[in-house]
Amino acid sequence: MRGLEEEFIPSTPGKFKDKTYVNYSVNRQFHRCFASTSTMFLWALFLIALTASYLSFQSFMDSGTRYLSSTWGSLHWEKQVRDSAQIHRVNGMSVLVTGAAGFVGSHVSIALKKRGDGVVGIDNFNNYYDPSLKKARKNLLNSQNIFIVEGDINDMRMLVKLFDIVAFTHVMHLAAQAGVRYAMENPQSYVHSNIAGLVTLLEACKNANPQPAVVWASSSSVYGLNEKVPFSESDRTDQPASLYAATKKAGEEITHTYNHIYGLSITGLRFFTVYGPWGRPDMAYFSFTRNILQGKPITVYRGKNRVDLARDFTYIDDVVKGCVGSLDTAGKSTGSGGKKKGPAPYRIFNLGNTSPVTVPMMVGMLEKHLKVKAKKHIVDMPGNGDVPFTHANISSAQKAFGYKPTTDLQTGLRKFVRWYLSYYGYSQQKSVK
Repeated sequence: MRGLEEEFIPSTPGKFKDKTYVNYSVNRQFHRCFASTSTMFLWALFLIALTASYLSFQSFMDSGTRYLSSTWGSLHWEKQVRDSAQIHRVNGMSVLVTGAAGFVGSHVSIALKKRGDGVVGIDNFNNYYDPSLKKARKNLLNSQNIFIVEGDINDMRMLVKLFDIVAFTHVMHLAAQAGVRYAMENPQSYVHSNIAGLVTLLEACKNANPQPAVVWASSSSVYGLNEKVPFSESDRTDQPASLYAATKKAGEEITHTYNHIYGLSITGLRFFTVYGPWGRPDMAYFSFTRNILQGKPITVYRGKNRVDLARDFTYIDDVVKGCVGSLDTAGKSTGSGGKKKGPAPYRIFNLGNTSPVTVPMMVGMLEKHLKVKAKKHIVDMPGNGDVPFTHANISSAQKAFGYKPTTDLQTGLRKFVRWYLSYYGYSQQKSVK
């Protein structure tokens, strides 16, 4: 019994705590603690909800800002298009340049802008070759106040929107899937860009009011297996040696159809092996330069009976002059709202250098400028769509707009090598990685 009584002895003399009181006190403390914990939990939930709301609001504001500043079709986007298309010379033109972040497209865009024409570019920045080079070209164009729309020429809604915003006087169509050998790996890309994309663009042009004059890039590859030299615009072009050539030939037939039915002014330009600063990495002169500097062997093809391949290498500045001359002399389209009102010009011109150089000679020039000896691996040309030689007759372009190339291969390669070493940070005194 004593042990039981001791349970009720107060811990402090003069005070008595029975079991009921103790239980009550414990329960009250527990409820206080629970209430405090619940309050803290509710506050935590409130703070989490507040933070989430703030972040959502910020995200909404950021999205809104991005929409206003760069989203396709936004108000700010439209302003950028209009500003870029502004003409700053008397009798100037407003030109929509497709493939504007490409090799030829970037050079033509800058040339037009510098003389006061309005220029708006389109490019899809695909990964056929290193997109960072295209982005670098875009930055170069941006520095000249040329706005580039990132989009695909197969996007009719985008094209219609552009023609709604700006009454383009001309279209310089340079967007295409390039390269002869790549067609064996990805044939659909050639159909998508060079045929479907061309038709989509022509549809937008023929429905525009006013209709623009169209200048577009065909290719010397349309001459295919033709053995008559130099190649003239009147020569047969029904023997393509590659899918790329076939799509370009198809493009010439398609553009003729739109000229005939809808009154679009059309000028096709057959480029001959264009090279120079800011060029395409898939081109032989470009890849040879890279491999020579890295100490890697280069593959040099030769034709039948050990004959060296030859190309009519044409420097980029000369090609740009031809493109601008074609734009300047392009007659007006005669249609309106998709309906032809009279005949419109249809022209095709070779843009070459008229002085073919063998590939081994070109390699020798690179060795001279790079001050590095190439490790050459010479093999017979495979049946991959390449042709043994190209040689342009440029008399038609000379008569039409005074086309006259002035840069020989030795000079052009020297300028290219200077750019290459500068752009990639390479040194002639050390190997490149």
